[in-house]
Amino acid sequence: MGAGAAAVILAKERHIVGRFRDVGVTSPASARRLADIGVGEGIALRRLRRHEVIREASPGMFYLDEPVWNAVRNTRRRMLAVLLVIVVVISVGVTFGFLSLT
Repeated sequence: MGAGAAAVILAKERHIVGRFRDVGVTSPASARRLADIGVGEGIALRRLRRHEVIREASPGMFYLDEPVWNAVRNTRRRMLAVLLVIVVVISVGVTFGFLSLT
């Protein structure tokens, strides 16, 4: 998956979560059908369901699990921070490696 495609999917995930929040569907008791929320099936929704951010309270009735969404976002941020640290360490290593060769 390219960076652009990943960014689009993440934006769609945030949009879906926002729709659930806007409609107030944040507990099993407030669960509604996707059509009532204004959300369609797609890869972003499938990812949110796989991570259990969007849960099915009863057949065809869905709600947003806010604590899980927060945990998923925090995990993604930590992974991004680790990746950035790795890139910086490699860049510094390459830079000093080239400087010592000249």
